[in-house]
Amino acid sequence: MAKPDDEVKDQGSGEDVAAKENEDDGEAKPKSKKRRGKKLLILGIVLPVLLLGAGGGAYFMGLFGGEKENPAEAKKKKKAEERKKVVYYELPEMLVNLNAADNRTHYLKISVSLELADKEQIATIQAMLPRIIDNFQVYLRELRVEDLRGSAGLYRLREELLTRVNKAAAPARITDVLFKEMLVQ
Repeated sequence: MAKPDDEVKDQGSGEDVAAKENEDDGEAKPKSKKRRGKKLLILGIVLPVLLLGAGGGAYFMGLFGGEKENPAEAKKKKKAEERKKVVYYELPEMLVNLNAADNRTHYLKISVSLELADKEQIATIQAMLPRIIDNFQVYLRELRVEDLRGSAGLYRLREELLTRVNKAAAPARITDVLFKEMLVQ
């Protein structure tokens, strides 16, 4: 006599029995329709989401849009165009006494070029040249040797000279002060 557990093993689970009955009847189609429906559902939802995500990523990376420029690149182009028009005006060499705490005499010999935005400003600079040189010499005579040490000292000197030359030469605008020669003795 067979045990009840053996009968269950021989018959299999309830789903297997139903599948066997459907196969006997020739109706295996409902199970395959469910699978097809799931595949279509996955393809219908997942595929468009993936395509939209890829398209959005490409848009934000700038692959679409052709002629649009990055603002940083536009700024670089503008500066490059401005640099093409740049004109340099050389100031005469200046020799000044530096302010000294000790009784020693220190001299500064300096040659400077001014960077102008365009050629039209040269006439204004030439007309204001005595005022520019005076402003430079008054400032330079108050410097100490310690003020000119290191790159930080040169940077401060450049910024101060640029401020003074722009005030003296207004309405002309000087974009930079360039040191050609600088000797401290």
